[in-house]
Amino acid sequence: MRLGGGSHVYELVPDWGRPPSGVSFGYTHGVVVDSQDRVYVHNRSRDAVAVFDREGRFLGSWGEEFAGGAHGLFLSREPGGEFLYLADPERHLVAKATLDGRILWRLGVPDLPEVYPTPDRYRPTDVCVAPNGDFYVGDGYGQSWVHQYDRDARYIRSWGGAGAEPGKLQCPHGLWVDTRAATPRLLVADRGNHRLQAFTLDGRHMGFIQSELRLPCSLYQFGEELVVPDLHARVTILDADDRPVCHLGDDPGVWERPGWPNIPADQRQPGRFIAPHAACVDSRGDLYVVEWVADGRVSKLRRV
Repeated sequence: MRLGGGSHVYELVPDWGRPPSGVSFGYTHGVVVDSQDRVYVHNRSRDAVAVFDREGRFLGSWGEEFAGGAHGLFLSREPGGEFLYLADPERHLVAKATLDGRILWRLGVPDLPEVYPTPDRYRPTDVCVAPNGDFYVGDGYGQSWVHQYDRDARYIRSWGGAGAEPGKLQCPHGLWVDTRAATPRLLVADRGNHRLQAFTLDGRHMGFIQSELRLPCSLYQFGEELVVPDLHARVTILDADDRPVCHLGDDPGVWERPGWPNIPADQRQPGRFIAPHAACVDSRGDLYVVEWVADGRVSKLRRV
């Protein structure tokens, strides 16, 4: 089965990345790929980080401490190697780990009592890292703030808060430092406002991207393009000017079906998405998409 069109044609790879006996996904929330094209699936089971090779063979898993809370996942290539940044809204923390699961640090609630009078108000959904090592945390399920830290996890600044006006956010669900232009910018999947919002790296509002987006969940940069998983049943690819190139797997109105997103497996249509939550692209241009469904759903789209 093929999806897309023009210069963006993909072939669905059937049954890619099925976990072996004894391993099962919960909701699949995050996905990243490392320099060896190993794919890391962040899910809410006790095997919270499940690792596959590009052919879909299971390589191992770790992360039981994140069971029930695993959400955003970011892979950062740094001078010391490749590392994973994890967001857990249920435990009110973000963490940094090696690829094999050794936790380097955990970072809890920002010391902002006026924003977080109690720890449960802080529910981070995503993390991303800038070229200089600063990282950003989106409090998507909490108070709709973005928090910036330096490479040593020292607090720098915060901005946002709930609202629709420029600089305000309504569920900053996903983050990405966009390096396509000479000056990087921070892009935020401002999901509740049905848009992306752009900021300077020190938090000044730059503008909006509202190109045919429904409920954008996260972002992934590949070359001059951005992949935007949309919870309302499609993945959008934007060009260098942030204009839509194509929508993949679109299933209009599926979110209005009874029981969405947990549509039984035998009622799911191959090549049609239900609730895309995150995506990534490997070195060959193949696309991996994970969806917000209770038993997990991972799709590989091979670039043709």
